[in-house]
Amino acid sequence: MAVRIVIDRKVKKGKEVEFAKMLRELRTKVVPAKGYISGETLRALNDHSNYIVITTWQNVDDWKEWEKNPDRKKVQAKMEKLMARPTKAKIYVYA
Repeated sequence: MAVRIVIDRKVKKGKEVEFAKMLRELRTKVVPAKGYISGETLRALNDHSNYIVITTWQNVDDWKEWEKNPDRKKVQAKMEKLMARPTKAKIYVYA
């Protein structure tokens, strides 16, 4: 069953350009990942430091495998240093 992952990130003021670069790097790595279907990045209209990334995966196991990917973990660790608060990720299924 397909799942959607919603990742909520709040970037420290002044770190948006550096964050965007890492986000693009992560995107190039995720596209060929097993089970990846699609993704989109949204930026809050009233808070430009708040980003939501929504990805769709074939199943939860494919997502969990990507979560453990060493390349992803490396980029994610760099991103966390730019966050105003810890990254939040939730898994959703179609109702």
